Amino acid sequence: MSTFGSVAGVANADGWTLIEPDAHGDWLKQRDESFNDHIALGEKDRAGAAPRVFEKFSLGVATNRDAWAWASSRSGLAERMRRMVEFYNGELARFEGTHGRADRKTRESSVDAFVDADRQRIAWTHNLKLTCVRGHRLEFDSARMWPGVYRPFSKNWLYYDRRLNERVFQMPAIFPLSGGENRAIMVKQRWYGLGHLALMVDTVTDLQSDGGAQLFPLYLYDTDTDTDTAEFAGSDDDALTPGVAGSLFVADSARPVYNANGATTPLRRDGITDAGLAHFQSAYPGEDITKEAVFYYVYGILHSPDYRERYADNLGKELPRIPRVKSAADFRAFTQAGRALGELHVGYERVPEYAARVEGPAAPTPTQLRVEGMKFGKGKDKTVIVYNAFFTVRDIPLEAYEYVVNGKPAIEWVMERQAVTTDKASGIVKDANAWATETVGDPRYPLSLLLRVITVSLETTKIVRALPTLAAEGD
Repeated sequence: MSTFGSVAGVANADGWTLIEPDAHGDWLKQRDESFNDHIALGEKDRAGAAPRVFEKFSLGVATNRDAWAWASSRSGLAERMRRMVEFYNGELARFEGTHGRADRKTRESSVDAFVDADRQRIAWTHNLKLTCVRGHRLEFDSARMWPGVYRPFSKNWLYYDRRLNERVFQMPAIFPLSGGENRAIMVKQRWYGLGHLALMVDTVTDLQSDGGAQLFPLYLYDTDTDTDTAEFAGSDDDALTPGVAGSLFVADSARPVYNANGATTPLRRDGITDAGLAHFQSAYPGEDITKEAVFYYVYGILHSPDYRERYADNLGKELPRIPRVKSAADFRAFTQAGRALGELHVGYERVPEYAARVEGPAAPTPTQLRVEGMKFGKGKDKTVIVYNAFFTVRDIPLEAYEYVVNGKPAIEWVMERQAVTTDKASGIVKDANAWATETVGDPRYPLSLLLRVITVSLETTKIVRALPTLAAEGD
């Protein structure tokens, strides 16, 4: 504008560029139409739906009471959920005593004003109030406590229950309440071009903020163990794996086991569709392509810088579509990279610690290992992380911060989540040290996790840089 002087000056100099919306109604950041030439990662079930790679996909669990339903401490989670269930049952008895004979409409209109909304005793949600209106009593069940991914590279205990999670969507078909191993590719919705858009997980996940993340599973489980599904009919329709030896990392058999409910695992089937498999098999005749290979190929493609740059405007507005690369050699390369990345991201707790310079006591006590909140060095020097008053980590490569997932470097996710915080509304204290001592059995876990995620970050960057240039079919 300084050149033209005014809006009139732009017109006089013929400086305006005419913009017309594309077929999607986009005025700015218009999508690349070649994106539609590729197979959809997932589509909702409907008549005439196009072929897709994955049969089903789902948002993560939306508890709408995270302070209550997610916890670093398993015993703490049990105590507060038991306490909340008892309080709910008391409110239900009180409500039934006053409105037990009223019609449904009267009960629904009365429940908001009637129940005690003390947020230090309960976290009411729409569905929990409907449960009260319907007269359903709740029971605490310790088998509903599961280790889950609350944020990237941060596990907590989840009280995984349809009545006390506002929405579980289709997660029980991916990570069933009765158990069953699986892996899923978590794709960030509303991706705005910052960092990677996918992360592989092997357990139930939180919905997460900023629109949530969709999970595309290697397997699906057929289960009818939750008979209350029909009670919230429609809520689950809102949704827009084995180890590999010979890598840097130890085998899946060494994965930490946090919970074992002893239940019978339901029947398992493939999450990749037959049509999705055939789509890739037809492109590379003579190649031994399995559904598992397609799963890891997808993960490799989603990490391609060329793919993310080319389709950035599409990926900010719709779910990914997956191109077929031109050569079988490139298909194998993306598959191998996806498999290596998957092992790295699922097995982050087992990778070697990065050999940073760690200053601190040689034989620290649990108190000296306790973390309250990490911070960068003086002047926000990211080569230095002050772990606590006793430990400082130095000589961290700045390159490690290049691995960004869900809008933040993986290292900074660890720094944020390995801390002690207090929820203002409920007064509940979340202490990451409880996961370290109670679940892992190692008070050094937060420090070890930081060093391991530095390794994860550097290895991820190395693998991604070695990916082939994306030469897609049709280019």
